[in-house]
This record gives sequence, C-alpha cells and structure tokens, in this order.
Amino acid sequence: MELRDLYDKNLNLTGETIQKGEIIPKGKYILVVVVWIQNCKGELLIQQRSFTKNSYPGKWATTGGHPKHGETSLQGMITETSEELGVVLQENELEYIKTCMDDDTFIDIYYTNKDLEINDMILQKEEVEAVKWVSIEEFEKMISNNEVASSHFELYEEIKELLKSRC
Repeated sequence: MELRDLYDKNLNLTGETIQKGEIIPKGKYILVVVVWIQNCKGELLIQQRSFTKNSYPGKWATTGGHPKHGETSLQGMITETSEELGVVLQENELEYIKTCMDDDTFIDIYYTNKDLEINDMILQKEEVEAVKWVSIEEFEKMISNNEVASSHFELYEEIKELLKSRC
C-alpha cells in the first residue's frame, strides 16, 4: 500500500503518514504535484485520465500526482512523470512556479519547456488513456466543453498568463 506524508498548515512535514485512499485527518494536509509541459511551438502536453480512475475518469489534465512517503515535491514530480508517461525529467529541467492550497491539499505547480515525442512515451494504463499536444486556445476550448478535470482547470487559471508568455 502506498504511503503519503502528512503536512501541517505551514507545509512542514509532521512525521505522520496515511495510506493512499485514507481520509486526511482534520488539520493535516497532503501534497500533490503537477507539471505543465510546453513545447517550442507553445503547445501544452495533456493527458486523458484513465476511465477506471475514481476522480475525473476520461477527463483531460496535466501530469501530476502524489509524492510517495519520503519524496520531496521535486522528486515526486520526477517520479510521477516517469511513471505516467515514461519521460524522465532532470531536476534542473523543472521550474517551481507556486504552491496553491485547498481544504486539505497543497498543490505544487511546476513548469518545463521540452519537446517530447508522443510515440516515445510509455503510458501507465492505470492512470493514462492517451496524451496529446494542444494549443492554449484548444485547451481553453476543451475547458469550455467540460473536457478538462475541474481541478486542473483551476490550476490552469493560476498560471495561464505565464504559459501564454512563454509560447
């Protein structure tokens, strides 16, 4: 069973863990990491969530997940990208953008500009149905058509100006 570290309200590790799927204790937080991958054409790499996922099945999102027990945010982002896409990113390729927070979750947002070949990716079928490159305009149209997981739409809103400035 996969363990997740628990944090206090100031994003300090508490030394406590919970198992994946377990209810987060009141006053404690977990960490989620996401990365926005943009190519030299300004397109975003998005992935369709597996239809067997409990949350947002079949919806499109950016790559992300939960760092495992003992992993830093950055290490967790590297692990998630490797597991879900078969893409190994180096620490110096990931730019930390910001941390957002909701009820019981901290969300660390990362960015990288990297040209990747979809045909070279090895998708983790339990997590990912498909991947594709889309323009920012196409992604915004997908949001309007309710094709994007709402949590990732909210994260996009946090950094869309940054993404638009880098294309």
